[in-house]
Amino acid sequence: MSRYRYTDGEKEINAVLAHQDDQIKKINFPPAAEAEDRITSSEAILASLGYDLPKRGATPRCGGKPAIIPTWEELLEDALQAGKGGTELEALFNEDELRENAAAVAALNEEYDQLHHLDPLDVTITAGAGLLAAAVDILLVGIPEKFPGGLKAGPLSDYMRDYFDRRYPPEEMEKLANSKVSKVPYDAQDNRNTAVRIEGLSAYYHRLLSLGHDPLLGLVFGTSDILAGKMTTIDKAGRVVSQSMECYTGRKEVDVFVALAKQILHFKSDVTTSMGLPAPLMGLFNLMQFGSIGEYEQTVAEIAQGMYFEGYDFIHFCSMSVPVAIVEVVVRLCYAFKRMKEGVPLKDAIPLSTSRNKNPKLSTMLFVAHCAATAVNAGKVAFTKNPMAINYPQWIAFGKYSYQQLKWAALTKPTQRDAYVRRAIEGDLCKMYEGIDLLFGEMCPEAVVIGG
Repeated sequence: MSRYRYTDGEKEINAVLAHQDDQIKKINFPPAAEAEDRITSSEAILASLGYDLPKRGATPRCGGKPAIIPTWEELLEDALQAGKGGTELEALFNEDELRENAAAVAALNEEYDQLHHLDPLDVTITAGAGLLAAAVDILLVGIPEKFPGGLKAGPLSDYMRDYFDRRYPPEEMEKLANSKVSKVPYDAQDNRNTAVRIEGLSAYYHRLLSLGHDPLLGLVFGTSDILAGKMTTIDKAGRVVSQSMECYTGRKEVDVFVALAKQILHFKSDVTTSMGLPAPLMGLFNLMQFGSIGEYEQTVAEIAQGMYFEGYDFIHFCSMSVPVAIVEVVVRLCYAFKRMKEGVPLKDAIPLSTSRNKNPKLSTMLFVAHCAATAVNAGKVAFTKNPMAINYPQWIAFGKYSYQQLKWAALTKPTQRDAYVRRAIEGDLCKMYEGIDLLFGEMCPEAVVIGG
């Protein structure tokens, strides 16, 4: 019993093949030596009768005789009349041939797997990139702490914060914040001007609670709130509230591009404040009103709120993104150099895309490297017992590549491997057809082919 379920078209092909195979087996092919004796005897008889025979080795000529090719329908009808309907393809092969076919398919599967298998150098690159990123995270990014002089963390984080202060001087940002061009309706700092009470709304937390202050979500919710004169928040209790800000009607805009420009200017005015912009999507953690974490049995939302209060903001997010970028740059550069060393042209070796058709191993290498960096960061959090040690961008990258790798292993790889094997078999089949056409052309170059 075949394990393969044939389609109707495949069943028809199997029937015709079985019938053709039977016809070939019925042909009595004499032994080569006997055939040669018969040919020699026939030539002698024809020569004695005065026929001019072609020289041995000359290409036979079919002349202009027509070669009539039956239609597929005729072939199928003959096969069905011969009782070949329902024949399985496996029945056309003996046990040895079936084993050879299985071995050939297994070899093609292995050949495909090797295209995506990491060799020792690939593993070294990924492990090195992951550990380098982890070292930068531990030694240079550090954990932010509040001091009388401001926030301090690792050297890289301090440099990043100083850079933002130089790029956006506080005195200039204060002028911008007080200017009408950056005033937005969702910037209420307490409940004195709200129609619906927002739990936890204050000068310390209003940017974390308001979705308009989120560096990513703000481009949508903030711009929408500016156009509608509203404020959209997720308060400390996890309630989503969108309310009109009647006292800030003068801050509305009617043009979407003007509203978007005002949104970006408001980002700029807030980025270097003492309670700056939150990390992207950090406000969504207010929805996570569950958990019992640590000594004080806090929820996930309370942990995130405490992290923001202690300085886990957008600038620190930028600092934490550097180790993630190191993984991407190191892995991609090393991958490109390795490909060029293997003889791949520069334009094809540049690993901008993680498409497995273009760069078979790149996505897996990035996944492994981010796994290493994330594992070290998890150890750092466990050792310090401090949620401020969490490298948020690194976990985002880990989640992204984990999803891609799981999808690849479970869904995409089997399908693409099957397609790879089929293409290889079809390629061999095309070569066989080309050989048949070439032989027919050599044997009967002047024959007229007529479809039945």
